[in-house]
Amino acid sequence: MHHTVIVNARAGTVLEAGADAFEARIMAGFEAAGCSASVRMVHPRELDDALALAVEDHATIPVIAGGDGTLNGVLPVLMHADRPVGVLPLGTVNVLGRDLGLTGTLEEQIAALCSGKPLSLDVGSVNDRLFHSLSGMGFFSLMAREREYARRRFPFSRAIAFLVAATRSILFTRSITVAIDMGRGDERRLVEADAVLVTVNAFEGSEWRRPRLDGGVFEVHILNAGGLYSRCKAALSVVSGRWRTSPNLISFTGSQVTLTRRDKRRGHITFDGEVERKAGPLVYRLLPTAIRLIAARDRLV
Repeated sequence: MHHTVIVNARAGTVLEAGADAFEARIMAGFEAAGCSASVRMVHPRELDDALALAVEDHATIPVIAGGDGTLNGVLPVLMHADRPVGVLPLGTVNVLGRDLGLTGTLEEQIAALCSGKPLSLDVGSVNDRLFHSLSGMGFFSLMAREREYARRRFPFSRAIAFLVAATRSILFTRSITVAIDMGRGDERRLVEADAVLVTVNAFEGSEWRRPRLDGGVFEVHILNAGGLYSRCKAALSVVSGRWRTSPNLISFTGSQVTLTRRDKRRGHITFDGEVERKAGPLVYRLLPTAIRLIAARDRLV
């Protein structure tokens, strides 16, 4: 079974190891798993074209290697693919990769991928902007911006960069006032929050895993405004796995969500860790089972 692996050449894992060494490691991992692979290191701007060509070659299994932002960028290609595509998570958080059961070392991920099975997943759309897992404002958009800044300051350690970004985000988040409409006519909320996060399907547990990726719902998570102390308590509840019972965090589900900032300014919105500035109502719609990926769900615990 031969795979064509399209790798984000700017992914932190690749930069840390060196392109040649990382390519050799991927090929050795596939060989050890009883498969084979050819590897293409590609600049982020060329990932979608490279993946589209790999999808068209039915003599091989296409694989995209990168973090959540990389996977977000190739969503249009994945939606038009006529067959499942494999994933090798190379990011810091790897929300989607973890939910696919692709965890552990690179070699363990490759072995799981070689024995994986196709899975259909829901995708979210915000004013036609796609995302596969998370979209948020407030703390979450600041965290994404701080993470990019920290990566440039601490290129030698993703863990340190993440810790610095999280600390600065907790310290400097400012509350926002948001109108939330779940599209049911009688359910409209006006909240003052440090953060609003919309997830494709519901998350559970301390590691924020999704039991279902095709559940057909959004889950909206609101971190109520409460200052530094409240944000620290919320962070501890997330780490400990008790966030569902935290008085500072509330969650509810719906098949459609509209978020409107009351200040009507263009604000920073994060899409799977990628940040953009958008104004006006943000209309979230679900695209049920819009993409097919190769998963190892039997490895989830």
